[in-house]
Amino acid sequence: MLVTIIIFILILGLLVFVHELGHFLMARKTGMPVEEFGIGFPPRIWSFKKGETLYSLNLIPLGGFVKITGENGEDKNNENAFQNKTVWQRFIVLIAGVAMNVVLAFVVLSIGFMVGLPSVVDDTLPSNARVSNEQLQIIEVVSDSPADMAELELGDVVLSINGQSISSSDDLQKIVAASEGNDLDLVVLRGNKELSISVTPQLNKDVDRYVIGVGITDTAIVSYPWYRAIWEGFRATGLLLWQIISIFGLILFNLFTKGSLIADISGPLGIAVMTGQVVDLGYSYVLQFIAMLSLNLAIINIIPFPALDGGKIFFLLIEKIKGSPINQKVENMIHNFGFLILILLIVVVTYRDVLKFGGKILGAFKQMF
Repeated sequence: MLVTIIIFILILGLLVFVHELGHFLMARKTGMPVEEFGIGFPPRIWSFKKGETLYSLNLIPLGGFVKITGENGEDKNNENAFQNKTVWQRFIVLIAGVAMNVVLAFVVLSIGFMVGLPSVVDDTLPSNARVSNEQLQIIEVVSDSPADMAELELGDVVLSINGQSISSSDDLQKIVAASEGNDLDLVVLRGNKELSISVTPQLNKDVDRYVIGVGITDTAIVSYPWYRAIWEGFRATGLLLWQIISIFGLILFNLFTKGSLIADISGPLGIAVMTGQVVDLGYSYVLQFIAMLSLNLAIINIIPFPALDGGKIFFLLIEKIKGSPINQKVENMIHNFGFLILILLIVVVTYRDVLKFGGKILGAFKQMF
């Protein structure tokens, strides 16, 4: 539990630091004075000043900020203030945080492919790929399915069913289909622990066979020479980015058209629980997790919602189209309202996380103390 908390804080800190570093570097590059570079939100825990910038570590670990002179319309007489720069200069400062999160994902995945990342093993692997530790791994657990109720988890490695070794996904599917709803005793590897889990298959009328509700595939640790790893890191970053955008699009479409979510959304607490699960699987999974979170952060921040980078960029676009700045007081009021909505959303999502993961968290604390 303690290791999970430390790694979660380090991952979150890295993502926030890289994002805010993008804003900071571009602000400095365009000559904008930076008053403060903060990790977390106040109250302030620790700080030091170098040059004109105060560097601070703050108590609430839900993000970070770069305070640029003139960002809220003050210091109008300062030619280097944010609002006195061109639309293009302000745009590259605002977009730099998102860009840095994409770059972080690319770097992490490239390093990962040099040392080895879990990947699906099939005939499309290039000839110079190095493959080790082949296994049959759960890549999806359907909500409210027999597997979910039996507490099978994403990343579990299936070793045997009813004492029979399993070497392929076809073997597992055949055994489950032939079970006729009788209990199956699975032995799975979770991290470094072998667990015995009983699952009762249910008849799926759509496909007319018994299922347990998992997606499973043959995986292995795959690595490449450094030059190929960089290309694979670039390719994987693009694929992940497109998948995340597609999922976000579907979520928003269903939310506005049907008023429902098609996927569970987790907040900081849920991400902390997932961090613990990923840590149990090993460092290669942690690298993939960092890349995925970094790209998620990039996509969320580019959404044109007030208080987010995308919202501020949207106001720049309006300014460019109308040929004059928007009333700064009105814009600030809209961004402040958007920030309150975001805080409310975090509270709601965290409450859902407590309902969903509260038992696991309480159990982990009991083991600690």
